[in-house]
Amino acid sequence: MSTSNIALKGNTGQFAPELQLASMNQEILPFHIHPRVFAALGADLVTDDVVAVVELVKNSYDAFAQNVWVRFTKDLNGNLELEIEDDGYGMSRESIESSWLVVATPLKLQNPNVKKGNKSRRVVGEKGLGRLSAARLGTKLLMQTQADKNPCWEVMVDWERLFQHNQMEDCSLEIREVTDKFRFMKSGTYIKISNLKSTWKDKQIVNLEDGLKRIINPLFKSDDFKIHFLKPDSTELEKIEITSHDFLANPKYKIYGESDKFGNVEGKYKYSPIDRNKGRESEIRLNWEQIFSSNQESDKDHLSQDSIQCGPFSFEVRAWDLQAEDTKEISIKYEVRKNEIRKSISAFKGISVYRDNILILPKTENSRDWLGLDARRISKVGTRLSTSQIVGYVSISSENNPGIKDTSDRERLADCIEVEEFREILCAIVGQFEVERDQDRFKREIEKPMKVLFSQIDSQDIFTNINSKLKDGADSSEVIHLINQVKNSLTETRKTIQSRFVYYSRLATIGTIALYLIHEIRNKTFVVGGLIRILEGTDIYLNDTDIKKACIGAKESIRSLERLADTFAPLASRNFRRRTRKSVLEERIKNCIELKQISIEPKHIVCVVPDSITMVAVDPGELDTIILNLITNSEYWLSQIPKTQRKLIFACEIQTSREFVRVTVSDTGPGIKREDIDKVFLPGVTRKPNGFGMGLTVVSELVSIYDGNIHTIYTKENGAVFVFDLPLLK
Repeated sequence: MSTSNIALKGNTGQFAPELQLASMNQEILPFHIHPRVFAALGADLVTDDVVAVVELVKNSYDAFAQNVWVRFTKDLNGNLELEIEDDGYGMSRESIESSWLVVATPLKLQNPNVKKGNKSRRVVGEKGLGRLSAARLGTKLLMQTQADKNPCWEVMVDWERLFQHNQMEDCSLEIREVTDKFRFMKSGTYIKISNLKSTWKDKQIVNLEDGLKRIINPLFKSDDFKIHFLKPDSTELEKIEITSHDFLANPKYKIYGESDKFGNVEGKYKYSPIDRNKGRESEIRLNWEQIFSSNQESDKDHLSQDSIQCGPFSFEVRAWDLQAEDTKEISIKYEVRKNEIRKSISAFKGISVYRDNILILPKTENSRDWLGLDARRISKVGTRLSTSQIVGYVSISSENNPGIKDTSDRERLADCIEVEEFREILCAIVGQFEVERDQDRFKREIEKPMKVLFSQIDSQDIFTNINSKLKDGADSSEVIHLINQVKNSLTETRKTIQSRFVYYSRLATIGTIALYLIHEIRNKTFVVGGLIRILEGTDIYLNDTDIKKACIGAKESIRSLERLADTFAPLASRNFRRRTRKSVLEERIKNCIELKQISIEPKHIVCVVPDSITMVAVDPGELDTIILNLITNSEYWLSQIPKTQRKLIFACEIQTSREFVRVTVSDTGPGIKREDIDKVFLPGVTRKPNGFGMGLTVVSELVSIYDGNIHTIYTKENGAVFVFDLPLLK
């Protein structure tokens, strides 16, 4: 029995020379595709029946239909059937043969736009998923289609019978010209899928209705494409046009704007309370450098801080508070049942991505949180938004965002640099949204110091006030009014204190993390340090230059880690500061700048430190914590201005009492907003998208431990200025 070597031809049609010499008995074997490819690809690429129906509706959009009807009907035996009909272009006999019958036709790739008069649409189907969707949904397909000024053609496919063939060349379908009746006024396509594989229970029908509502970008104002839906067991008169509740267009919180091709975000935040006329608006500005450096929760080693590739896009994210009193307000104003509010938000929940105004993500319930917002909430207590309370729309285009593509199964975006950058920017936008929302949710509660809050429930003051009124001859109505005022004050104070403890719980969480980090760092550095000390006593250390150089570098790394552990120590133990109270202020500032050099240097920040030597009675670890927090704060905001203008300046001035040194830390950034001057040291207050709002709180606490005060100075043009006192070493 002889054997033959088999080789495949490349594009040149030539075999490699070495293969030609290998044997003179070569054969050429053709590829064959089994008809079951429809079933296999239908299961892999269309992972959900709802997605399958949506893909068929998108085919109607590509055909420039103005209306598409999705109907569940029953045959004579009572079996459920699915009908999808549109008034689009339809197909001619030639189109059926040259396009519809060709698997993976490149027609849409070659013709990415369809036109009708002076209007055009970008086609959204590129992979022939319509036929695969039909094969997934049911075993039998009937299609009637008619192009303008052409006959109507009827096509019938029995997928089960087709799958019985061994190769595609043996497959065929039945086609006939329809002459007995005309379904279409001018043109269109009608398909009926029977012998359905799913039972389409109530929950799946609801999911389909939600999916149909979300196909078209609601921010795209157009009446060119309408979807109508007829549920099972309904009559034709109950056919509905897909709409949504008015309250979804009028959220309590909203952020919207654009990200340009450089990753710079500009937009607006809008607060529109239902129960009050006065809302708030603010400008939103972020740049790629800030976004890149501020998010510590993702691995960005493969991204560039200097440039991006993802392209420009626009966005709008809406959010609601969903407590009982909030849903009640919505229910009253928009005349919608309370139980419908959560359902309506749930239908659109999460952030949806639209390419050329057609939904690409998410397609199924499992992919609603494709951005990872719910998992992200775990790392920050209290204020982060969940997928269930936001409705977001992001608009990209094939032209500007060619690298942002959904995977073949339509469940996620394909992994690439552009998508990673896209995700980073969107997470920063959501983070900024949370920051602004917090300003309105907790504004009044945060502004009041704790001692003021507790003074509001001082019983002595309450009784003194009431007794005074009675002595002055006040009648019962005045006293009742006073008591009601006290009651309201107590209620508000209780709510405020409850809210405030959410913020203080963060500090406790940070303390726990700090303790863990210190333990791990010091354990590991002790082991590595011991190994280096052993090596230093050997001949190999003395004679091998590379080993010696590596050990010196390792020792420096250990010192850096130990300094880092020192910065966490004040948060982990209040007794730590008693270990030593002696530092050279300027030396600690320089050490902190050196520690941050890896992030400061790429940002071109010029740091100015005085040459003086000032001894302060402050523990080095706690002093480093103060300085590092202030450097980190300035570093972020300096990213908003041109690189040539970025400066961070430290100044030290000994006070006339000779007991304290006044430290001034100023930068050339955008500065602190006037309304934030008195709030920046309060827990939870932050304008950084990924900030905890605890850095300046820790700074304030540490300064106060040493009987010092810290405050900010409002400057309209000269950036942020922090001033604090530290005790001099006696």
